[in-house]
Amino acid sequence: MRLAPALALPARTAYHTGMIKVAALYQFTAFADPASLRAPLLATCEASGVRGTLLLAREGINGTIAGSPSGIAAVLAHIRALPGCAGLDWKESTAAEMPFGRMKVRLKREIVTMGEPEIDPRAGTGHYVAPGDWNALIRAPDVVVIDTRNDYEVSIGTFEGAIDPGTKSFRDFPQWWRDNAGRFGNKRVAMFCTGGIRCEKSTNFLLREGVSEVYHLKGGILKYLEDVPASESLWQGECFVFDQRVSVGHGLKEGQHGLCHACRRPIGAADRAHPDFEEGVACPACKDDYSETQRERFRERQRQMELAGDRGDLHLGQRLDRASDRREKRCGPASDQS
Repeated sequence: MRLAPALALPARTAYHTGMIKVAALYQFTAFADPASLRAPLLATCEASGVRGTLLLAREGINGTIAGSPSGIAAVLAHIRALPGCAGLDWKESTAAEMPFGRMKVRLKREIVTMGEPEIDPRAGTGHYVAPGDWNALIRAPDVVVIDTRNDYEVSIGTFEGAIDPGTKSFRDFPQWWRDNAGRFGNKRVAMFCTGGIRCEKSTNFLLREGVSEVYHLKGGILKYLEDVPASESLWQGECFVFDQRVSVGHGLKEGQHGLCHACRRPIGAADRAHPDFEEGVACPACKDDYSETQRERFRERQRQMELAGDRGDLHLGQRLDRASDRREKRCGPASDQS
C-alpha cells in the first residue's frame, strides 16, 4: 500500500515537550451566519500555529484545540470576540506531543449532535453542580446518576454507581431515556459527560420530558479530574478524550490507554494481552467486525507504518490526520467530547 508523502510540520509547530496547551471549549449562542465566521477563525488558528477541530453551527461553537500558550490565547481571544461568546468557558490541560495533525473548522447543523430539533440549552438547563459538591450529590439515596457518553468512552472509566445507557451515539440518548424513564420513579437525576456540552442538551431534554429536578456536573469530568484530589475522588478508571492522548486521569495527566488502529476504540493493557489483539489489525472489541481481506489490508498498513517509522519519515501530522478522519466516520467529530 502506497502512503502519501510525509508532511513536515511547519516551524511554528515545533513545540517543546510539555509546552503544548490543550483547550476544550463550547458556547451555545445564536450565530446568524456561521459560514461567514469560518474563514477568519481558521486563519487565526493557522497563523497562531494551533491545531484541532472547531465546529460552527447556528447554535454556537464547540471544539478542542492545541498549541503553544500564546497561540491558544490568540485563538481564544478571537472566539470571545464572536457574537455571544464574551463569557466563553474552557478547560485546559497539557500534552507531551501535539495531539492533532491539522486544523479543521467545520460547519455543522449542531455543535453536538442529538437530533432533537426542539432542544435549546439557552432556554434552560439542569442545575450546575461544582466538582467539589458532586460527590455529596451522587451519594444521595434519592439521586440516580447517568453517564451521557457513548459505550466506548464509558468502557475505560466512569463514576462509582453511574448508569451506563450503552449508547453508540449521542443521538441514541433520547430514545434510551424514553425507553427507561419508568425505572427511575421520582428520583432526582444527575448527569455528566466529558466537558459539559452533552449535558447542556441532555438536561434541557429531560426538563422537556417532565423531570422536575435535573443536575449536571459543571465543567464535566475534565473539570472534576482537575479539581478533586484522587484521594477524595469517586471517579473510577480514566477519561476518554478525542485526540492522540486517548485518555487522561486525575490532574488531567495523560492516561495509559492507546487506540485500536482498526476500530479506533480505546485499548488498555488487558486488551493488548488478549489473544484477539493484533497491533494495527484487531482488538477484542472488533475481532468479528472485519473480513480477512480487510485485516490483510490493515496488516499491510501497519507494516508500512512501522517501516516508515524506522526511517523517521512518517510524521505525526500524517498519522493523526488519518486516525481522526476514520474516527469521525465511526463516532463523530473529535469535538463531540466536550
